Amino acid sequence: MSDKFVLAGKEFSSRLIIGTGKYRSFDEMKAAHRASGAEMVTVAVNRVPLDRKTESFLDHLDPAMQILPNTAGCYDAEHAIRTARLAREALETDWIKLEVIGDPVTLLPDNEQTLEAARVLVKEGFIVLPYFSDDLIMAKKLLDAGCPAVMPLAAPIGSGMGVQNPSNLRIMREQLPDATIIVDAGVGVPSDAAIAMELGADAILMNTAIAEAGDAARMATAMKLAVEAGRLGYLAGRMPKRLYASASSPIAGAIK
Repeated sequence: MSDKFVLAGKEFSSRLIIGTGKYRSFDEMKAAHRASGAEMVTVAVNRVPLDRKTESFLDHLDPAMQILPNTAGCYDAEHAIRTARLAREALETDWIKLEVIGDPVTLLPDNEQTLEAARVLVKEGFIVLPYFSDDLIMAKKLLDAGCPAVMPLAAPIGSGMGVQNPSNLRIMREQLPDATIIVDAGVGVPSDAAIAMELGADAILMNTAIAEAGDAARMATAMKLAVEAGRLGYLAGRMPKRLYASASSPIAGAIK
């Protein structure tokens, strides 16, 4: 697609960001990554040996991909900040996907702790991409804190339930027309991805929907196409919804 995705000054052709967890093998992960066309990959800092003393998925990533470390597994701002600093030192990148979880059962984010951590990390020069609930006011606060994008959830992490509050994403898009919005978590099937993009998301981050599919590479291809289709649909502009029928071939002015 000629419609490029620009984030923190870096240009990407793909609007699909992919993960590294839950794959059944490294070969399966690599095949899915290739099929997805993704140019950015997220890595859970707390779940990988950063010293590289043992083999991990880090050894199987395409070096051309932008690594996006994440603070998954952190339950307060302090822990997330420490994890981000560790990631910058070990992976040599200022990019960080900020996650601060508020509940161990639902894995829903703690928006207040996320904002607190974001303010600190932005001041330290990080490119902070925060995962948070689909809340317009919090989105504004995170952008005001200096985050180059916001990452509202579609549904709880790994649930595969799709976009649960489309109105919230639509409002966020309309009220923040210049903001970069990346839908994160909850996508299950390609139609979910297309819907999120049709609502105006700039990109989508997903992991479980691809990694847990019966054929991960085939699902990755499907997600790639869905993201592209949804983006094209959004740019094209949908027809208005009508309560009553409207003939495809109007008869006004026709010979009687």
